[in-house]
Amino acid sequence: MNLFRDMRGRLLDALQDLVADGRLPGGLETARVAVEPPRDASHGDMAVNAAMVLAKDARMKPRDLAGLLAERIRALPGVASVEIAGPGFINLRLEPAVWYGCLGAILAEGLRFGRSNAGKGERVNVEYVSANPTGPLHIGHARGSVFGDVLASLLDAAGYEVCREFYINDAGAQVDILARSAYLRYREALGEAIGAIPEGLYPGDYLKAVGQALAAADGDRWMGAAEADWLPRARSFAIDAMMALIKEDLAGLGIRHDVFTSERKLVEDGKVDAALQWLADKGLLYVGTLEPPKGMKPDDWEPRPQTLFKATAFGEEIDHVVKRSDGTLTYFAGDIAYHRDKFLRGFRSLIDVWGADHGGHVKRVQAATRAITEGQASLDVKICQIVRIMDKGEPVKMSKRAGTFVTLRELVDEVGKDVVRFIMLTRKNDAGLDFDLTAVTEQSRDNPVFYVQYAHARSRSVTRMAQSALPALDLSAAALRQANFARLTDESELGLMRTMGNWPRMVESAAEAHEPHRLAFYMYDLASEFHALWTKGKENVSLRFIVEDDPELTTARLALVRGVQTVIAAGLGIFGVQPVEELR
Repeated sequence: MNLFRDMRGRLLDALQDLVADGRLPGGLETARVAVEPPRDASHGDMAVNAAMVLAKDARMKPRDLAGLLAERIRALPGVASVEIAGPGFINLRLEPAVWYGCLGAILAEGLRFGRSNAGKGERVNVEYVSANPTGPLHIGHARGSVFGDVLASLLDAAGYEVCREFYINDAGAQVDILARSAYLRYREALGEAIGAIPEGLYPGDYLKAVGQALAAADGDRWMGAAEADWLPRARSFAIDAMMALIKEDLAGLGIRHDVFTSERKLVEDGKVDAALQWLADKGLLYVGTLEPPKGMKPDDWEPRPQTLFKATAFGEEIDHVVKRSDGTLTYFAGDIAYHRDKFLRGFRSLIDVWGADHGGHVKRVQAATRAITEGQASLDVKICQIVRIMDKGEPVKMSKRAGTFVTLRELVDEVGKDVVRFIMLTRKNDAGLDFDLTAVTEQSRDNPVFYVQYAHARSRSVTRMAQSALPALDLSAAALRQANFARLTDESELGLMRTMGNWPRMVESAAEAHEPHRLAFYMYDLASEFHALWTKGKENVSLRFIVEDDPELTTARLALVRGVQTVIAAGLGIFGVQPVEELR
């Protein structure tokens, strides 16, 4: 039940009627016509931009076109008033009965309210986390993990068929370093004094368990063996151990994936070579030399012939290397093959969630995706900026190289998975985020996860108090749906219904924009309105949720409370956060 989408549909029907009547020309492009909540709530319930975006094609002044549309909109059922503002915006107010009907729909649909088929079953691949399998996940991975997981849930709620994918970066030099680090710990497990960890290896204590496990599995078989003999075994053993650790960390945060794709397997299966050959056959690869990087003097640059992808044919400023002069493949070559693989698996809509340090690779991978899919697939890359861990306003130092970083598991153990998941979505993904270990557990309005959870807990508390004060009152879902909503006449009550009525539009628009943080803002605003109404009831007895000498009004207000509880629970459900029943 998306009131805004329904109104837009009626508006488009009105435009067609005007065309049929000869009052507007045919062929108007209506893609940019929008029906949204006005920025200023005092302007009405809905704002329509149709006159502004269609005036030029209609060969009319915006206000004149707005006048034609206003005539039709006024005749629509449920519309109380229509006003033309400024150069041609149309603002309209709806009858209270519309909002009463919305509350009834919330109570009838429960947690399904807001879900839709807007995506029409389109298959979407969301790839997230994709951490190098060289150690446990740290706080830097938490944001992308939560963002990708919640985005996938949001798309699912909006009617898309979603595949959650993890790309295992197990073909680069970093996994050989991992293997050497694990082998060192293997020797230590067998009693050798290894001394200080050599520069360039991973020093973390987490590799001690890997070395011990390898020793338990293989005994002293690899002691004294040549690196060429033990490296493949140590590498595969360590990668498997790290992936088990990563999956365990993700499970603790409530993160799941449907598919794990190995970069090494893409190489071994010949898919990287096949992708490059496909590009070569299309004339999109050539052997050439690159100009010196910016800031490097020509005298310091040795041009070498390399195999380049013609990224400039797809909007990039320079072409990019896929194979070095020594014949080794670049990471970019693997990226090309991986995105082609997703395309060949049937995905036309691709979303990658990357860390802040990968921002410079976005355009080249998007260019390659357009090339390798012949423009049939779209790639949206969402960059998650850095999270600063704070404690009482002071930064918590992290250093992965030193093995002293703050792990994701430590963070979850400290504040709980629900807090981590919610707080990671309180800023847009491309904005920096401060995560204060003390602030996120405070019970105050400044802590958004507490404030939203408090609204849910308060709604449950109101219901319990009503059951105690009026034990004969039927508060079943069926009884609340039959409540006389017309008794809800205060502007604060109607305002709550308007905000709840915006939930389906919020789900669809956030899914379309790939911006799950919008739901966090929405839930905070809904919680604020609910808390404000509760406070008004303390100050004004007539606005209390429970009016013991007026069971009809009490039932209607408890239906409103149940509506708030339901919408917040639905939002927290998409976030993967368990609603709180009672705060202590």
